[in-house]
Amino acid sequence: MSRSPRLRLPRMLSPTYTCQRRCQRCRKARKSMRIKELYLGLWIGITLGLSKANLAFAQRRPYTLSGFVTDGASARPLSGVQVSVRNQQTRTRSDGYYRLEVPADTALPVAYSLSGYQNQEIVLRLLSDCQHHVMLNVQTKELKEVVVKSASVRASESVQMSGLSVPIEQVKAMPTLLGEKDVIKALQLLPGVQKGSEGSTGLYVRGGGPDQNLVLLDDIPVYHTSHVFGFFSLFNGDAIESVDLTKGGFPARFGGRLSSVIELKARDGDREKFHGEGGIGLISSRMTLEGPIAKGKSSFLISARRTYADLLLNLIQSGASDQNGYFYDLNLKTTFDISLVIPFL
Repeated sequence: MSRSPRLRLPRMLSPTYTCQRRCQRCRKARKSMRIKELYLGLWIGITLGLSKANLAFAQRRPYTLSGFVTDGASARPLSGVQVSVRNQQTRTRSDGYYRLEVPADTALPVAYSLSGYQNQEIVLRLLSDCQHHVMLNVQTKELKEVVVKSASVRASESVQMSGLSVPIEQVKAMPTLLGEKDVIKALQLLPGVQKGSEGSTGLYVRGGGPDQNLVLLDDIPVYHTSHVFGFFSLFNGDAIESVDLTKGGFPARFGGRLSSVIELKARDGDREKFHGEGGIGLISSRMTLEGPIAKGKSSFLISARRTYADLLLNLIQSGASDQNGYFYDLNLKTTFDISLVIPFL
């Protein structure tokens, strides 16, 4: 006889056991979900941190500002243009190209300047490398008239047709014998003029002798131009305003002179106020006074000189009574303005 198979009946679970199994599964599911949430939060935090770090690094990295600078009218490249950003600056190359490192995410003024062109300034805020091309316009400016006036006292600059004009300021600046301002000595230093023996006041102009010169003081001829055997000039430098020397081509009013014509002009007195000057030399002294007679209309000038060599000689040689080696001179000039309008009754 064959056996019939045994049928296994499922074991019946109690309700309490079933609930316990379900609670364990729920706890495992909750734990797994918490772990997943923890991993997800950690991943999100790491991602955000790396993003912020990359952003901060990108912000700290300077960007490159480059471009070309050209002429606004001809579009030709400009070389040597100064490009400045804060304390950084560079210059354009021969082709007008420039390149500069600029801080990122910061509004900065960029200045472009070149001599002869109008300056240009713009404000840029770079978020990446950038190219910026600039065109500069020529700076046009009208200048006022420039007038140059010369007040030089150099005699060589006033040469006119064989003539020389010597300002009295130049005569005063020249070193002379015994400290006296000597007009004739000053003329001896001019080209074409030779001096005579040491201590003399004679002039030899273009080979002529001292007696071939015409000397005029305010158009008055002077025939003897020295004191004390030629050591001192006849003309007081404080009373002379100007000296003109003509070495050739004399006007007809001077007659037939052979060598030169020397024209001296006496100085006019001050018409506004009184004042004076003086000086003490080694063997002579001088004094000059001037001022208005009628203020603004007339004036006077008095200039005097005297040597005191005779006083010194008398002290040295008390027995010599005929030692009169001295001189004195006096210059007096008055100036009046006479009106040309004469009323008739």
